[in-house]
Amino acid sequence: MSETCRDVVVVGAGPTGLALAIALRQYGLDVAVLEKEPHTKREVRASIMWQRALEVLRDLGCADKFVGGGLPLRQAEIYVRGHRVGGHEMSVSHTLFPEPLSIEQIATEELLTERLGELDTTVRWESEAVDVRLYADAAEVDVRGPNGRAETIACRWVVGCEGAHSLVRKALGVPFEGERRTGLQAVQINAEPDWKYAYKPDTSYFFFERRVCLIASPRPGGGYRFFAFVSDPDPALVAPPDAEEMRELIARAAHDAALRLTPTQPLWLNRARFHDRIAASLREGPAMLVGDSAHMWAPIGGRGLNTGLRGAHNLAWKLAAVHHGWARDALLDTYSTEQRAAATEIMRQMRHNVTELPPAPATLAAMRLALPALMAGERFSGRGRILLSDLARHHRKSALSADGAGRAALRAGDRMPDLPVTEGGRRRRLHDLLSYGRWTALLVHGRSTGDGADLEAAAAAVDRALARHALPAEVFHVRPGHRDTGRLPSGTLHLMRPDGHIGLRAPAADSRALQDYLHTWFTLK
Repeated sequence: MSETCRDVVVVGAGPTGLALAIALRQYGLDVAVLEKEPHTKREVRASIMWQRALEVLRDLGCADKFVGGGLPLRQAEIYVRGHRVGGHEMSVSHTLFPEPLSIEQIATEELLTERLGELDTTVRWESEAVDVRLYADAAEVDVRGPNGRAETIACRWVVGCEGAHSLVRKALGVPFEGERRTGLQAVQINAEPDWKYAYKPDTSYFFFERRVCLIASPRPGGGYRFFAFVSDPDPALVAPPDAEEMRELIARAAHDAALRLTPTQPLWLNRARFHDRIAASLREGPAMLVGDSAHMWAPIGGRGLNTGLRGAHNLAWKLAAVHHGWARDALLDTYSTEQRAAATEIMRQMRHNVTELPPAPATLAAMRLALPALMAGERFSGRGRILLSDLARHHRKSALSADGAGRAALRAGDRMPDLPVTEGGRRRRLHDLLSYGRWTALLVHGRSTGDGADLEAAAAAVDRALARHALPAEVFHVRPGHRDTGRLPSGTLHLMRPDGHIGLRAPAADSRALQDYLHTWFTLK
């Protein structure tokens, strides 16, 4: 038995494990990625990237390839019992990625694997983690490699990204709290339909019928992903649906008896039942959980994939900061609290999502009456767009969020929108000033050009405080556009986390707030 030593062992090479490995490699950590399968999955699985996940992929250096390989989804058409009740625009503002992207998991894994290779790291295929031993500040992972070859990898950190039956979670002894959903199943097929609805590559269809909610979303390779939540009269039936079962279901939901289906390749037919579960803790000492190892729920709208990517994005910079000695160990605990809170909120929302609740006749009648007026109003549709995009998800209750700058549209813990600002005399997108590789201090000037002297002393104090601490950081002086002064009030300091969320929001002149914040989380040089 051979033994090697790594900074981090990532168990599982699905999208979450690959994304985490990419982010850690960008921070210079030595990473081993273990995957028991012989190659990336040949299954299409999750099929949508929401806007916040695309921002994550930008930070990982591969968003352009995803955009080039996917279809932007700009609108949805909603039908109740065969009657169109409205349309829903999907585009949002203040991001480089205004629309969600249709791209299937087989492509996602291939693109992430390619990006990892650009960072001189390859997945160790056919390498199964069979045992994990945890110590106070290290771990050991026993691996069964190709041809049964045994190996032990010693590491400083181990992260479980291997799914619902996570070996790492079991090694931690952490309960996977929750329950199985009953009376509900999801069935899927990828197919080319011959039906009465016009094909628009940027438009999805939602159909609500008695005891079925059906989504038809266009695919980059042609045709649609048909995904339906239906009642579950026979839980013992585990085989995937066949094309005829799906044709009958789609014809009923879409009110098109003449519909014909031609399955696309690679063939994707799936029947799924699910649990709502979340690990009691996502970090214990040198071990952490990400993605389906940490939480799981019904697979509507790719929420599991998207939440897993955001979790990897949250964890990697914190783990790197502690590993490099820049930050105190307590920073890693905020990954667990923040990600558990985010997952719990999504789980709650999914429980009340109308597409996950096959409606009864009374519900359908109410939807047909109410939805036309609701969807015609910007308030309802706007809230729907921002909720779906994940851009409004925040960490306001996190210990890492400190707010002392009074009332404003943005608070500590919020994701910073990609606002237009002036910096160094030039018009810039605010996100161009941020970086996943460092913290960013934004000193906000007013609209007038004569307030620079007022912030000069504050800027010097910010520079001194940052220079004393080990965190990588850069300072920018910005002026917001006239519409955004409510978001970025004059005379404030926004200390931005690497993942684009506001860590500290305080008056620029309050040097004590910044010093206390840095002292709490970071080491001195």
